[in-house]
Amino acid sequence: MSYDDLSALTTDVTDGVATVTIDHPPLNLMDASLLPSLRAFIARVRDDADVRVIVFESADPEFFIAHGDMAYLTDPDALPEATRAAIAAAPDATIPEGMNILQALSDEVRSLPQVTIGKLAGFARGAGNEFFMSLDMRFAAIGKSGQGQPEVLMGILPGGGGTVTMTRLAGRARALELILGAELVGAELAERYGLINRALPAGELDAFVGSLARRIAGLRPDVIPITKAAVDAIAPPIPHAAYAVENEGLYAAFGDDVTELAHKLLAAGIQTREGEREHERIANSM
Repeated sequence: MSYDDLSALTTDVTDGVATVTIDHPPLNLMDASLLPSLRAFIARVRDDADVRVIVFESADPEFFIAHGDMAYLTDPDALPEATRAAIAAAPDATIPEGMNILQALSDEVRSLPQVTIGKLAGFARGAGNEFFMSLDMRFAAIGKSGQGQPEVLMGILPGGGGTVTMTRLAGRARALELILGAELVGAELAERYGLINRALPAGELDAFVGSLARRIAGLRPDVIPITKAAVDAIAPPIPHAAYAVENEGLYAAFGDDVTELAHKLLAAGIQTREGEREHERIANSM
């Protein structure tokens, strides 16, 4: 199976492990290039017998996926264009009724027969954190990583599966705290809240994840999907109806005031490297 044509990703398959490096400068935005690339990869790898474990990492030392493109809030054509591109990238994958394309991406990656592992050594906010949370296992570097859902500071709510996935992982009270408080969470708190499996010293992250991935990939191939199926029997997928409620809330929040605020945030430095380092501070100052 070839993945060389996916413009925002670099994929290496070795000994049953696909290492997918997100490489979409300048910020790894979840935009009309990265979103179709991820969806196409997921659709192809599902039937790739040579891949048993998938590790997602970033080529950017500061940003895993910064967040969704702010153009989704400022340009009425941006999200429909990204959606059309993502649908074309995986034409045989059906988007369930009531769900948007980002929610569908989260649902699709969670349903892969392979084990998916996220390796976080930078920031993952908004749609980036939603994608990261949808992976089977997640590991983050102490002092280097940050996870956040800052959407409420823009007048909307997490709409790519963030409300439902975070609630599933952290529980209702902590999900409300993190979503409405819009706090950037470091690795140690993320571990305590259940957003990640383990917080690891930055210098140990690569070796730990690599060893785990190779160990799992070395198992008898059919053990992985049947184990995932057994675990999912007690921890079933998020109902599509829950995504639909989130999606309805997202589109209900859109309006001229949200667009105006988005333009102000862009003018203040959001979606630049310097501004993204202090995303929450800038957004809270508006």
